[in-house]
Amino acid sequence: MDKALYIGMSGAKQNMLSQRAHANNLANVNTTGFKKDFAQARSMPVFGEHHPTRAYAMAERPGTDLSAGALMETGRKMDVSLKGEGWLAIQNNLGEEVFTRSGSMQVDVNGMVRLSTGEMVLGNGGPVALPPFDNVQIGADGTVSIIPVGGPPDQLVQVDRLKLVNPPREALEKGLDGFIHRKPDQAIDGGEPADAALRVASGFLESSNVNAVEEMISNLQLSRQYEMQVKVMSTANENSEATARLLQNL
Repeated sequence: MDKALYIGMSGAKQNMLSQRAHANNLANVNTTGFKKDFAQARSMPVFGEHHPTRAYAMAERPGTDLSAGALMETGRKMDVSLKGEGWLAIQNNLGEEVFTRSGSMQVDVNGMVRLSTGEMVLGNGGPVALPPFDNVQIGADGTVSIIPVGGPPDQLVQVDRLKLVNPPREALEKGLDGFIHRKPDQAIDGGEPADAALRVASGFLESSNVNAVEEMISNLQLSRQYEMQVKVMSTANENSEATARLLQNL
């Protein structure tokens, strides 16, 4: 009976871990630029003094779906969305260069361009900084231009250019901060090189690539599987008690 209890317990635990991945995807269905995580189960051998045929299922997140989401028009001049492939290079709170498809930007009191979540946006020579301006415009190639305070309304001055990169997908993974990183064994010195061929659309944001209906169905299926695993444990316990009563009557 202990084996049956272990099977039920192991299955219920892995169902909960899989549900966590799908629930996180569902919670970020409205997060701009979010990339959903995959979830899968695979067999793992039981380590220790056991028969080598013993195995159990283990839930894991094998990777991230890096496909693009739909474009949403916002009309904001500081919102950009990548056209096709590519990533916007930013600096996370640890000072590392990471990548995102979320281009909701704003200018802080010091003139630094940041994402709406606070991370600094990178340009040709580091974080993008803007002097005081009356108007700002972001071109299709990522060029950031401004009309300085008091300047002629038809005279745009180029200040910097957003750093747009396109590393190979197999070299990327999602970090714990939710941004895309290069895998440790795929790291390169000096930061990712900018790709001049990439283009952006100003006034648009990229939505999450999560399919809400698909994630809800997956969660419902996992909930039913969890209930079945709990029932296995309950039945195994009842059988164990019945066996104990039979032995007492002998």
